[in-house]
Amino acid sequence: LSPGGNPILLFGGIAMVVAAIVFDAMAYHLRETGRRTLSRRGVVISLVAGLLMGCFYPFVSRAMTGEGAPGPYATTFFFAFGVLLCAVPFNTLLMRRPLVTSEPVSMSGYRRAPATWHIWGLVGGAIWCTGAVFNFVASRAHVVGPAVSYSIGQGATMISACWGVFVWREFAAAPSRSRNFLVWMFVFFVCGLTAIALAPVL
Repeated sequence: LSPGGNPILLFGGIAMVVAAIVFDAMAYHLRETGRRTLSRRGVVISLVAGLLMGCFYPFVSRAMTGEGAPGPYATTFFFAFGVLLCAVPFNTLLMRRPLVTSEPVSMSGYRRAPATWHIWGLVGGAIWCTGAVFNFVASRAHVVGPAVSYSIGQGATMISACWGVFVWREFAAAPSRSRNFLVWMFVFFVCGLTAIALAPVL
């Protein structure tokens, strides 16, 4: 990823973001205490999915490096096309053979879902792709670079946490200790992302 900028701010910010994720996991763990048995398979799937999501960006950055390499907009087109090629067969497979203990879903069941569900799925994909375009463009800027661009992009996690806490009120009935962990999560997230954002200019 060729990190640039102040290494103390960059790696310190990354460490704070990791700490925020740990606080988030602890808050959710406390919220679920006594509700239901924690699925070991679900935890493993989440860890594997996180590793896969974290591994794609170096390949994207490498694809935009060198003479004759495609620009960020062309890279976004090929990236989105690759996502489509992967999503269709894997979604179909996982609908028929879920990794967690749930009932299989057929394509007829998918089509019977309300139109608003499909629309919100498309809206979410469009928002994510727009963020990816901005991320790829920023990674080509000399003052930012791919390492800082990718790290700042992880702020999407904080946005999703805000939706869960303030919109869906997932922690309304959670114990006070769980909410305390959420406060620390937001503190470390904001401080970490601020440090990463300032790394290229300080």
